[in-house]
Amino acid sequence: MSIRSFASPFKIIYLLLLTLATTEVLAFPAYESLGGLSARQLAEIVPTLNAKVPGRPPGPLRFSGAKLVDDRDHPFRAPGPGDMRGPCPGLNTLANHGYLPRDGVATPAQIIQASQEGFNMNNNGARFAAYSAHLMNGNLVTDLLSIGGKTRKTGQDPRGQPALIAGISEHGTFEGDASLTRGDDFFGDNFSFNPTLFDQFVDYSNRFGAGSYNLTVAAELRFQRIQQSIATNPEFNLRGFRHFTAFAEAAFAVNMFTDGRKTGAQAGHVDIDSARSFFRDGRYPRGFHRANKPSAAEGVELVIAAHFVPPGHNVGVNNYVVDTSQGGLTDLCGFYNFFINTTIKGLYPNPTGVLRRNLNINLDFFYESFNPPNCPQIFPYGRN
Repeated sequence: MSIRSFASPFKIIYLLLLTLATTEVLAFPAYESLGGLSARQLAEIVPTLNAKVPGRPPGPLRFSGAKLVDDRDHPFRAPGPGDMRGPCPGLNTLANHGYLPRDGVATPAQIIQASQEGFNMNNNGARFAAYSAHLMNGNLVTDLLSIGGKTRKTGQDPRGQPALIAGISEHGTFEGDASLTRGDDFFGDNFSFNPTLFDQFVDYSNRFGAGSYNLTVAAELRFQRIQQSIATNPEFNLRGFRHFTAFAEAAFAVNMFTDGRKTGAQAGHVDIDSARSFFRDGRYPRGFHRANKPSAAEGVELVIAAHFVPPGHNVGVNNYVVDTSQGGLTDLCGFYNFFINTTIKGLYPNPTGVLRRNLNINLDFFYESFNPPNCPQIFPYGRN
């Protein structure tokens, strides 16, 4: 079964209103995923969308050294009532500083370029993150993706409708359990900054990092958050894609949130004030310089080695069952096969026309960025 077998609440409400509407035509949001919709629903919605042919992803930066990114051209601006933000502090920061569109809706190409410009994320890492998120949570016809949910100020989306989670905040796809500073979806809010969890972040940084967040802290805190979710969340899931990203994001914060001017013993250490600025505010610390070389999850092997937890899920509270059926860090080809044949095929069992064309293009881009060893590319919809 797909990790997202049914249409999201937003789609259900939209389709109900579409059925009831008489004189008013309801526009399907250009950023909302089409995954999980029936053939009939797709036939009604796709022709109303402004279809785009996805362009090639951007290549690596010409200059890939440290650079001031908190500059005049990218001032911080807090999100407005209709702007979307989600669980990823990095993407929130890029949108709040204008490296991404400030409304939080972007193309995969924009996300890749912004991740490189704003954080010096390496090209493969940026492409893998962008295309995996887009395939699961983006609108493949319009080539747009929301970076998260809605702002909590008004509780409304850009069209004035009640706020509903869309984009990468949708649980069980790109977003997953045991985040360092966000709660599990089971408890009702998986995308807002959680002060209690950040207090724990600070405590672990003081205990294991002498007051800063580094790879040693990342290893201990990653294990702690997994154990907390096992003990409290009956629906805790660390399988497949989440097994891959849970460990990577712990190292990502070390590499992306350390000022690129730091060298020697200070390299790879994020001070608490900077961490709070990123995780809570989605804001560069004043005068922040991006990393001094392209990186992503470098050092993740140290996080894994310290406290490796195999892929699995809870069957009730505090009953973690190992489950390798979806692959994971130790089985990248298994992850790729499940991702394509179960996750994507579950979302789009029989796509046609422009949707099928764009699916194939994005699946090619995804495979090029991931390229698991000894794992041939899968073509679930044939070739265009």
